[in-house]
Amino acid sequence: MDLETPSRLSDEMVNFSLLHPTAASILTPRLGSLAVAGRKAIPTPNYTPLTSRGAVPHVAHDMMRSQTAIGSLYFGLEDFMQQQNKNSFPIYQTPTGPHESALRKFTCFPDELVLILGPRRVPPIATPPTNTANSIAVMTSFGFRQLEANQYTEAVQKLRPDIVVGLADLVPGQQPGFKRRGKMVDRTHAFTMHATDQLYGQAVPEECRSKAAYFAPVLPLENTQQMLYLDELERDLRPYVSGLALYESASLSILPESLGGLPRLLFSEPATPHDILREVSLGADLVTVPFVGTCSDAGIGLDFIFPSHASSGSIAEEARPLGFDLWSSTYTSDTKPLVEGCQCYSCRKHHRAYIHHLLTAKEMLAWTLLQIHNLHTMDTFFSRIRESIQCGTFDTDVQTFQRFYTSQLPAQTGQGPRLRGHQVTPSSANQPRRNPRAFGRLDDALEKFAESQSSLATPDTDADGLEAHGFAEKQRLSTIEIHTKAVMIIIGNNN
Repeated sequence: MDLETPSRLSDEMVNFSLLHPTAASILTPRLGSLAVAGRKAIPTPNYTPLTSRGAVPHVAHDMMRSQTAIGSLYFGLEDFMQQQNKNSFPIYQTPTGPHESALRKFTCFPDELVLILGPRRVPPIATPPTNTANSIAVMTSFGFRQLEANQYTEAVQKLRPDIVVGLADLVPGQQPGFKRRGKMVDRTHAFTMHATDQLYGQAVPEECRSKAAYFAPVLPLENTQQMLYLDELERDLRPYVSGLALYESASLSILPESLGGLPRLLFSEPATPHDILREVSLGADLVTVPFVGTCSDAGIGLDFIFPSHASSGSIAEEARPLGFDLWSSTYTSDTKPLVEGCQCYSCRKHHRAYIHHLLTAKEMLAWTLLQIHNLHTMDTFFSRIRESIQCGTFDTDVQTFQRFYTSQLPAQTGQGPRLRGHQVTPSSANQPRRNPRAFGRLDDALEKFAESQSSLATPDTDADGLEAHGFAEKQRLSTIEIHTKAVMIIIGNNN
């Protein structure tokens, strides 16, 4: 491996500072700031919203900018992989200037947002165990295919994200065996060596070196199983690693002390706010929260706030739910806002009955309003977490939160929006239709039409035939009426 030897190349890409530097090496909640050149600094701990096909589900760009406090977005490269020919990907055809990001220009997000690129979407789809020494399996809109290590580094150089998450030899949906774990470490180690060499190596001209900050993956394994890889990150690759990407919260406890000052991006898929608090307590800086979009799709409005030092004294006699299901008929005539006191756009402009009506009518606006509210809830939640850490009351506030709220989110009862392809687990070729038809083919009318095929009306059909087919009703006149009409016609013609 031929790399240049600057002391800290990674510091030029990402500046991560901790309010209390002593928190870098111990399992404790830590307050910091993640700054990428040219982007708005992200206060940590925080969350990174997830995108689907290059967009935040249900929310337009202008509403996201004006009604949320989102500072970063995560993209999966597999969302943009289409035809087999990698050069024909539409995102690669985006015209860009020398210093423009094709990813940012293609998705039309503003400059202040930090764009994070990874190989797979989050949460990942279960893929076949076809990873190799130089590729991993991904799920694209054209089915499963292999993403090669060279192809991934080329994508980073072409798309120019702010942060790139390194390749890891993971098979979503499967627990690795003992022999498989050793292979995972070796391949992930090789992926990291290859990526840093191709992106920042001495063989790469200085003007062509990637400006993306590299977040090295840490596998969800024990420390002893990946000790050599962690030693390599600590000793030789440290100048080129700007952060760490972890896939379970237990990995926070195995990080070497010398890597403690790096920002930690956690892909552990927490199921509840309680899980988020546990991860923050262990030192996570950025987390992904898939349940935000899942709740919005399910018609559930989130209703929780982290107890700050000012509200920690108020305890409910009975644990409150973490959200409410707006499919319920109890909200049919409820004109209250989604959450009393919430300052989000949805709560200020609309009420529960209206969103319940939109869900019942399957209007897309329902999920848009819910997504805006749920994102705002998460923004407030993390803001209160940072306030609590700064005041030194985090542990006490976590206990208050656990007593105040139930341990599970509400169960889904209604049907969400139309399923997208990556939301359905692939199965056999004869699997049932993913999305049932909203409108049938009027089968009853087709049967009646088929029955009448043998006796269709023709141009020479008389009045009795037309009446029999239901086209008209024959007018029956008496003899006197017929003579009267005939006389009137004759008089009219003479005049």
